[in-house]
Amino acid sequence: MSTDVTATSQAPAPPGGGRSGAGLLQVMLNGLRRNMRQYGMLIALGLIVVLFEVWTGGDLLLPRNVSNLVLQNSYILILAIGMMLVIIAGHIDLSVGSLTAFVGATAAVLTVEHHMAWQLAVLLCLLVGAAAGAVQGFLIAYCGIPSFIVTLAGMLLFRGLTEILLKGQTLGPFPTGLQKAGNGFLPEVGPYTNYHNITLLLGLVIIASVVWQEVRDRRRQQEFSLDVLPARLFALKLVALVAAVLAVTLLLASYKGAPIVLILLGVLVVGYGYVMRNTVFGRHIYAIGGNLPAAKLSGVKDQRVTFQVFLNMGVLAALAGLVVAARLNAASPKAGVNYELEAIASSFIGGASMSGGVGTVLGAIIGGLVLGVLNNGMNLLSVGTDWQQVIKGLALLAAVGFDVWNKRRSGS
Repeated sequence: MSTDVTATSQAPAPPGGGRSGAGLLQVMLNGLRRNMRQYGMLIALGLIVVLFEVWTGGDLLLPRNVSNLVLQNSYILILAIGMMLVIIAGHIDLSVGSLTAFVGATAAVLTVEHHMAWQLAVLLCLLVGAAAGAVQGFLIAYCGIPSFIVTLAGMLLFRGLTEILLKGQTLGPFPTGLQKAGNGFLPEVGPYTNYHNITLLLGLVIIASVVWQEVRDRRRQQEFSLDVLPARLFALKLVALVAAVLAVTLLLASYKGAPIVLILLGVLVVGYGYVMRNTVFGRHIYAIGGNLPAAKLSGVKDQRVTFQVFLNMGVLAALAGLVVAARLNAASPKAGVNYELEAIASSFIGGASMSGGVGTVLGAIIGGLVLGVLNNGMNLLSVGTDWQQVIKGLALLAAVGFDVWNKRRSGS
């Protein structure tokens, strides 16, 4: 936060105690302007949810639909996390949709045709994804081939291998244990109530963690004499976060509880968020994407970091492939079509920059949810797929245009 906001927050209070309504509103507007990239899409997501809730007559936020929304978009959100890291590093990956389909086909062949234990098949599929990411990462990082070309070739290669592996046919069903990864819910325990007990407990833990993390980060910034949000604006932010988590918790708990894949997503978001904020590897990703020559002069091993980023993308693509195959209970040659575009769009809508060096894991999730709510809401309204593509294209264009405008505004 800039110094003028801090000065405003320390200005003498008007007679009668407390800040005037106009003064508080001005502080909030100033804070929003200086954090537009961080809060802009979050506000947009809230507005989209409210609009579709009204237009669908309340169907959007029905507990069953909220649960389906999570299940239907889980694999795109997994891909978006990895894609955000790739874009922050200044690259692109067009192969993830085809790799997702190839891994699903591999899982089907191992478990259905060769009757392999699904746990071992999952491990082998993750290794296949890691190997694919490692090969592409090596060609990009150490051979100097542009990521666009390498991953475009990968997109064609893995799509062809999927067709060969499945012989042009759909293969299924999967073992029950693997199916639950894509469609299962947390078990019900404890006394009978109107809500899912474990989901309620999990929601309370998340709320406590969010509040603790926000308060700790604020105190740490104050210790280093960094500008922070004014107290009232910070309190308003906490209330909004708690209300959002509580609403989702109650909606899920009133149906079947939290989907297993949502727990997996939560672990990924927390883990990758920590890596990008608090580790040397995360800082190096931002460094090579923001200013590669300066990063090299600073001793950053850019080739190794790029290799690891694509290796990670391969593993997450394999994980997404397992989730989507488990949800569909079959592997299809047409699976994963346009998934790479959805993941890229989620990253840019969530705040990634075309030039690299900018973006957050949470932003990728928000961008993916924006697309997911748009898809779900338009389906509920029976909007044709042709117009859905038009609207999503305009949303992506608006997000990138906002990024360009925000850069120019910051520069001026």
